[in-house]
Amino acid sequence: MPERGRTLVLGCGNLLGADDGVGIAALDRLREVALPSGVELEDGGTWGLNLLPLVESADRLLLLDAVDHGEAPGSLIVLEREEIPRFLGTKLSPHQIDLREVLALAELRGTLPGETVVIGLQPERVEMSTELSPSVAVNVPLLVERALQQLAAWGHDVGREALAGA
Repeated sequence: MPERGRTLVLGCGNLLGADDGVGIAALDRLREVALPSGVELEDGGTWGLNLLPLVESADRLLLLDAVDHGEAPGSLIVLEREEIPRFLGTKLSPHQIDLREVLALAELRGTLPGETVVIGLQPERVEMSTELSPSVAVNVPLLVERALQQLAAWGHDVGREALAGA
């Protein structure tokens, strides 16, 4: 499949929230890989509604994040577009916007990329800490490898070296 358009890889989470920072940790590892020009890496961190223009301008969206799916800590979780939770809910403050609301707004506006995938790891703990739990940290390379496989499936030439070095 030929490479086409722009793919946004968005690392999500909070580095101060223990395993919640796994998406950012995986994004940092991806920054060490020579990726083709059609792949854009962005630290989504806790940007909230500021992520909407980035999401809407992408042709494909790959989200890296901690995903609580009720699995064993460190388990790899892959969610295709239709499986990704997104909703608009009542907030105590208009500043309480998270990724689910950003995805819901993009979908309502008809701008959520048709090819959207979340790849993450099941967190063991989400608490005040700058360290990933051992069960999550050991699987960050697996998360990066799966992200590279997704990019290759979308037609990006990530090269065998990148896939082998993840």
